[in-house]
Amino acid sequence: MKHALITGGAGFIGSHLSELLLERGYRVTIIDNLSTGQFRNIEHLVTHPHFRFAIEDIRNIHITDRLVSECDLIVHLAAAVGVRKIIEEPINTIEVNIGGTETLLKTARRYRKKILVASTSEVYGKGVSFPFREDDDSVLGPTSRSRWSYAASKAIDEFLALAYHYEAELPVVIFRLFNTVGPRQQGQYGMVLPRFVQWALANEPIQVYGDGDQQRCFCNVRDVVDAMHRLSEAPTAVGQVVNIGSSEEISILQLAELVRTRANSTSVIQRIPYEEAYQTPGFEDFRRRVPALDKIGRIAGWEPTTPLNDTIDQIIAYYRE
Repeated sequence: MKHALITGGAGFIGSHLSELLLERGYRVTIIDNLSTGQFRNIEHLVTHPHFRFAIEDIRNIHITDRLVSECDLIVHLAAAVGVRKIIEEPINTIEVNIGGTETLLKTARRYRKKILVASTSEVYGKGVSFPFREDDDSVLGPTSRSRWSYAASKAIDEFLALAYHYEAELPVVIFRLFNTVGPRQQGQYGMVLPRFVQWALANEPIQVYGDGDQQRCFCNVRDVVDAMHRLSEAPTAVGQVVNIGSSEEISILQLAELVRTRANSTSVIQRIPYEEAYQTPGFEDFRRRVPALDKIGRIAGWEPTTPLNDTIDQIIAYYRE
């Protein structure tokens, strides 16, 4: 029986990945300091005979060393997340993202463990060549804008992971996530879709930041964790950087209107200037973000299958419960 260690396993994505791997016959251990993850996300799993958890920071080398030594596969999801949290806590963002990944890679090297490292579409920055391909150049904003500290820290994570692969022959896979959404995602850190759903269900104004014409692609978390599992079992994924997401684009204003319709809400839609939405300086937005998915199709035979309408309905049902 394979044994997977999931960092950030009590988070939105980590909890769904835990469920999937348990269903597919894995033993699963998660480590999470609950800074953004929530114990209730995994509470239904604690009685499972093949599930274990540790509430701890991944930078605690003594705990991490033991957990890594016992597993076959590491999926490294732990990171500072959410636009608002990143802008308001740039020190924590940089230290957690880089320091945590460094600890995991060193420990994985010690025990020769395969590791999947989560990265982000943010590393493409303000690129203007669409769709974004894994070997495209990154165009980041100035260091005076703390928004880009997240992108830069995750880019360092990628450089470090690939260095461990090339220099130490560590089996590494890097995947870049594009707007993963679904049940259990929380809106307090700036995630747009759960915030829209919560406002719509309360019949409160749905706040769209900026002009609302920003284009995004939203991928269901269940599709995303399936992609991670497929990458973990694909030999040709080792040493690669791979996009995971949906190529179905929608503007943020259209998203607000769709959520309002699916929730049968009477909410009005309000446009809020960025300077009013983000009181802390350091925010900068981008107009469009869409992934190229041909690489993951070749390597893992994966493509997203859940329509956005179904995903929104799942999130509405989650918050209604």
